[in-house]
Amino acid sequence: MKLEEQLLKRSENNCELCATEASLSIYEVPFAPHKDEEGCFMICQNCLSQIDKKATLDSNHWSCLTASMWSEISGIQVVSWRMLNRLRNESWAADQLEMMYLDDENLAWAKRTGDHENDGEVDLHKDSNGQILRDGDTVVLTKSLDVKGSTLNAKMGTVVKNIKLVCDNTDQIEGKIEGQLIVILTKYVRKQG
Repeated sequence: MKLEEQLLKRSENNCELCATEASLSIYEVPFAPHKDEEGCFMICQNCLSQIDKKATLDSNHWSCLTASMWSEISGIQVVSWRMLNRLRNESWAADQLEMMYLDDENLAWAKRTGDHENDGEVDLHKDSNGQILRDGDTVVLTKSLDVKGSTLNAKMGTVVKNIKLVCDNTDQIEGKIEGQLIVILTKYVRKQG
């Protein structure tokens, strides 16, 4: 039996964190000692985007951790611990963390991401108006820009389609202007549509 079939059977076609049925995928827990059913589980898109810090953390959604933290699956325990730590400023999450027990091996695994040292704040790519930008969006330049190392001058009002987010810098996106791929500061664009 394939891993996906095993996980779908185990999860009864639900997200193994919040029990939602919609759009499930396999989540491989970062730094898992093994890529097996203990280190993977089925997850919904809402949980995934918040875990991966591609969406703002919704503490109401994560009240589901009060149940999933007791799972017998190591990967689910580890992710529950990580998310509770990101939400530890919420009194309910702090209470759950105090009750939760991980053996030494799983605790070491859980701490490998360093998530427990950060708060739940998520830095997202936002345009000049504060709208969240995503890969593939179309933006409009709000300022004329000289492109370094080029004679190209990108005029205010230029439309840039199919942008790509710069992974490690929320102040930058990449886009093509006149066939040339350039890096653009998010403070000089506004999301179109």
